[in-house]
Amino acid sequence: MAKLPHPPPVEVLRDQIGIREPDRRTCAPDTTLWRVHRTAGPRLLAWNELRHFGPVATCRYDPPEPPSGPGKVDGVLYLAVTAQTALAEAFQTRRMIDRHTDAPHLIGLQLRREVRLLDMAGGWPTRAGASQDINSGRRDVARAWARTIRSAFPTLDGLWHPSSMDGGSGCLTLWTPAADALPPRPVLSRPLSDPSLANRIAAAADRLGYRLL
Repeated sequence: MAKLPHPPPVEVLRDQIGIREPDRRTCAPDTTLWRVHRTAGPRLLAWNELRHFGPVATCRYDPPEPPSGPGKVDGVLYLAVTAQTALAEAFQTRRMIDRHTDAPHLIGLQLRREVRLLDMAGGWPTRAGASQDINSGRRDVARAWARTIRSAFPTLDGLWHPSSMDGGSGCLTLWTPAADALPPRPVLSRPLSDPSLANRIAAAADRLGYRLL
């Protein structure tokens, strides 16, 4: 049996698999979370805005059905529990931290309320018929799971999952119900090209084995 099959029907996930208490994870509003945000280039969004188009090929848990465009109901936003993990995820394709193209900023933020998440790092994926391959295997299959989970459990704020690029460090994928949890102001917002971040970014690149531009 495949370790990462396509998901079962929505009703099976909802009525037979369900979500048990150990499958739940929360993130408190005093936790600082991180993301890399582009401030130039096509299809710009605010730093605290869910993306309502996609799916994006490099993103694992996008819920929109392809093809989708602006104005679709479902949204998604990815966050990490450390700045290094945010960098690892944002620049994974070329494994090069590009501090200049599209004027990326490092954003630190704290949510306005606790968010309710399904823990994809625990036993739920196996019980649902998948495995931990869901966090590192084929992204198109993982996105199919995301769409099914979103339909089966519509009040979930999103998912907690390990980073496949930074040693399993924690990541959050937030969906439409979490929109009201996003704050109006960040804790930190600085261009990656800011000299004050140079040592921190260089250290992260060295630990990750990424090049630095």
